Amino acid sequence: MGTVHRFKGKDKKFNWENVSIESYDSSKMKRVTKRVLIGKKEGAPYFVMRYFEIEPKGWTSLDKHPHDHGVIVLKGKGKVLLGNEEIEVSFGDAIHVPPNELHQFKNTEEEPFGFICVIPNKELVH
Repeated sequence: MGTVHRFKGKDKKFNWENVSIESYDSSKMKRVTKRVLIGKKEGAPYFVMRYFEIEPKGWTSLDKHPHDHGVIVLKGKGKVLLGNEEIEVSFGDAIHVPPNELHQFKNTEEEPFGFICVIPNKELVH
């Protein structure tokens, strides 16, 4: 049977029932949180759906992976680095990050920047 995590966002906060918030602060990332909405715990064998939120002046790590990403912006504005081009994105924009493309998300605004990111189950990627 499938799973429903009900959205419980209030006062512009994006949260879901039974979904924990993981902090992602490190030397490579600043002011980032992640919520795994659909993944192994829900029994999804082929993909993982995550919600990332970047606080003002924050950024994700500069990465390259063998899998692609599907991203849709739900909150705020920011910039995405795709290869060597930095592009401004905002609510509703859909982004494809191809396999092995250098990428990074940054919040350049004063409000939180949030997006859904879907990737394949890494155990299936060779």
